[in-house]
Amino acid sequence: MIVNAEKDIGVVDDNDRRGSTTIPLKQQHFVLVHGMSGGGWCWYKIRCLMENSGYKVILVGHSAGGMSVTQACHKFANKIRVAVYLAATMLKLGFWNDDDLKIGVPDFSKFGDVFELGFGLGHHNPPTSALVKKEFQREIFSHLSPHEDCTLAAMLLRPGPMVALTSAKFRDDGEVEKVPRVFIKTKHDKVVTPEQQEAMIKRWSPCTVYELDSDHSPFFSTPFLLFGLLVKLAASDVGCTR
Repeated sequence: MIVNAEKDIGVVDDNDRRGSTTIPLKQQHFVLVHGMSGGGWCWYKIRCLMENSGYKVILVGHSAGGMSVTQACHKFANKIRVAVYLAATMLKLGFWNDDDLKIGVPDFSKFGDVFELGFGLGHHNPPTSALVKKEFQREIFSHLSPHEDCTLAAMLLRPGPMVALTSAKFRDDGEVEKVPRVFIKTKHDKVVTPEQQEAMIKRWSPCTVYELDSDHSPFFSTPFLLFGLLVKLAASDVGCTR
């Protein structure tokens, strides 16, 4: 998402609790939402590029995080200038039927038994969390990314909540259509496949579609191209006729 600041905002760095950084009036903020098992660390390359260029990243993210972006668009449409879906789940109303699950949830069956499951409510109940096993992580998430980034990811990936992945549902109140949307496709994605991306784009057409020659982790595999697209979006007047 790109949001417009209505006033100066103080942002406190967790590594330096002594003070805050004041963001100038009307400066645009990138709010990047990470996906399941990920974290703000996913975006460290993009954050560095943005901050060196004068942008301030106040929150970070992608992938299943698309549902959080959609939820924000439903609730705060007047605060969001543009919503950007980076190989992300883009379903207008969330998960209501089998078709939604088919195009919005990754299918890793061709890789075999890839998950380490957590049973927070006991083994007699469905699993509550999942994490892709380390031996599959590079092949699935970042097969075109530098090895050092894959090593970082393997150290930091954490189990993601199962319920959060498929239980998101939204009411069609019309607010969400007020927010221009951009979808950035990832050509060699093995998580949200190109076929799934196309299906979501066809069902709920965004204003603009871009494509990166990347895996599911373009913040690792094509950071400069991704940064260029985000800066371009921030500088342009994104809009479309509904």
